[in-house]
Amino acid sequence: MPSTKKQGIIFGLIMSYAMAYGMEVYNVAVKEGFNLNIGGFSTMTNQVFLDALIEASYMGIFVFIFSNLIGNRVGMSFAAAHTDPSKDNPYFCQLMRQAGTIAVMCPTMSLVAAILFNVILAHASIVNLPAVWVGTFIKNFPMAFFWNMFAAAPFTRWSFGKLFPQQSKSHA
Repeated sequence: MPSTKKQGIIFGLIMSYAMAYGMEVYNVAVKEGFNLNIGGFSTMTNQVFLDALIEASYMGIFVFIFSNLIGNRVGMSFAAAHTDPSKDNPYFCQLMRQAGTIAVMCPTMSLVAAILFNVILAHASIVNLPAVWVGTFIKNFPMAFFWNMFAAAPFTRWSFGKLFPQQSKSHA
């Protein structure tokens, strides 16, 4: 899709913030107890979306940095190891790249979140960081996987196509 450095940065920012916002909506809702109440997530209020927007404003920066440092590279390597672009369906190749990226980004961002929200902001003991990190990862992985596959990535490709329509047509 992106063919220039500038387009790659724009694509990466859209994806980073789409992932950060979706994950923050989920985590804020869980933190506020909507998954435990009668009715679960169906009882969420609009405040969840505002609180998530605030957290996503800075978490998106971390997503962008770590995806550019390691996430995208691992995703490409994973796809290259498990697909053959000359034989496999392009959509399958794309999904495998996404899966590889999620496999490294979810534990990475779970560590960032555990350090930021539990150790720094909540003053939890750093001794418990490994357990908090694992718990954060276990809670977030299913959401990260499905949010990326079915919401963030399609939204990012659609948005990028609207911003750069000629680019999208030449790669169709």
